[in-house]
Amino acid sequence: MRREGVLVWRPIPSLETAGGGRKHSRPFASVSSAETNGGHRGKPNGEKEALASPKQLLRHPLALLALVPNGVALFTAGALAGAVAKNLTAPLDRIKLLMQAILLAFPSREGSGNKGITFIEAFKLIGKEEGIKGYWKGNLPQIMRIIPYSAVQLFSYEVYKKVFSNKDGELSVVGRLFAGACAGMTSTFLTYPLDVLRLRLAVETGSRTMSQIALNMFREEGVSSFYGGLGPSLIGIAPYIALNFCIFDLMKKSLPEKYRKRPETSLITAMVSASLATLMCYPLDTVRRQMQMKGSPYNTVFDAFPGILERDGVLGLYRGFLPNALKSLPNSRSIFVIRLTTFDTVKGLIRAGQKELEEIKEENIYLALLKKLCDIIRLTTFDTVKGLIRAGQKELEEIREESNQKVVS
Repeated sequence: MRREGVLVWRPIPSLETAGGGRKHSRPFASVSSAETNGGHRGKPNGEKEALASPKQLLRHPLALLALVPNGVALFTAGALAGAVAKNLTAPLDRIKLLMQAILLAFPSREGSGNKGITFIEAFKLIGKEEGIKGYWKGNLPQIMRIIPYSAVQLFSYEVYKKVFSNKDGELSVVGRLFAGACAGMTSTFLTYPLDVLRLRLAVETGSRTMSQIALNMFREEGVSSFYGGLGPSLIGIAPYIALNFCIFDLMKKSLPEKYRKRPETSLITAMVSASLATLMCYPLDTVRRQMQMKGSPYNTVFDAFPGILERDGVLGLYRGFLPNALKSLPNSRSIFVIRLTTFDTVKGLIRAGQKELEEIKEENIYLALLKKLCDIIRLTTFDTVKGLIRAGQKELEEIREESNQKVVS
């Protein structure tokens, strides 16, 4: 919240000239103040806001971002972040899938002695058989899925941060955790049908399209079929997203101001926050897996945690952590890191654009004020000179009348 000067130019019809002369209806300039909040300047008495000219926008291209509504800009930034992350990690994902299903992808290798394939061999094989485009094969459906998920998650996190902020706009650690958890659950809930359809399409043996599968699910199984398994997914995603976002924000906030706006700072912070969130949430996955086992002695989470700690100690909660971390590195975690880094960078560009636009508007206000002051000086000087001319003419007339009276007498 700040106050800015606003130039108002209006006539004052009842003003009289000094000495009781005739009334004037001359414009006068006055400066008033208006409170601003969130970048929206007050417009007293219906006065127009000093907008940026096309030439000014060309000199300050970032200011164009500020012309987009903030909500639309953040939603688009979230979608862009998801697309960038998926495109950058698509080659790693393709290599991983090829290593998992080499014989299905390349039947010509069947019958060879070595049925497995290493990372380097998979990388070379894709380049040899399919060229550069092969590393991004099948990436379009993944982008179509990740764009709405990323946009909803990152945009809703910004919204929930405002919801859980106090009256002064401050957000506590608990508030950040709740905002992250709600953002993760919101994005999962809204895009979950797409994930279900992707799974059904992957195991479909026929040649039906996604729309045909969706229509068949709706007719035969109802709307609930699009949300099968939603509960466990929400429970699984909420703590991870909450911790990830919270750690990322707190780490960025603790850094000196000069380092906060750097992209490499966002990248390193996102990597650390994703790693810590994975480390802190992994025990929940261990508990879930053991409760799913046949003959498990645990009925609830509250039974499982103390039971595992008593039997295996703290390390028992982290069994299989390293292989799981290496397995997920080229997929979920790296995507999240790149997505969060891209979103934070775009947010920085939006803030810079808003700042540039405000500076342009302030410059226009000062120029308008200067122009009006110049007009006042010009009109005042003109009136003064006219007054002097009229006074001179009057004195000249008086001198002539005196001369005529002397001649007559």
